[in-house]
Amino acid sequence: MQVLWSLDKGGFLKEIVEMLPEPRAHHNTVATLLKILVEKEFVGIHNPNRNNFYFPLISKEAYSAKRIEGLAERFFNGSYTNVVSFLVDRKQMSISDLELLLLQLKKNDHE
Repeated sequence: MQVLWSLDKGGFLKEIVEMLPEPRAHHNTVATLLKILVEKEFVGIHNPNRNNFYFPLISKEAYSAKRIEGLAERFFNGSYTNVVSFLVDRKQMSISDLELLLLQLKKNDHE
């Protein structure tokens, strides 16, 4: 998805594979992943000249929201409090991070 978002209007399989970081996945692996993303309606596909042209159907923000929601549901019983607690316990979130989140919550509460 990152590569598709970075391409202006999408791209062909070869272009997508070339933009992947080294070591690059095999064309067949990327094609399989794109097929799954098409089935999940995250990616669209055009077929000009018998070559598939792939393009994102969902914004990075919307995709990220779906992924985080799924993560919270699968691993934390749908609780974002449990997600944050997990990060704090693992020392992956600091007090200053939490203070920033609190300020954001308070700001959003007043809007």
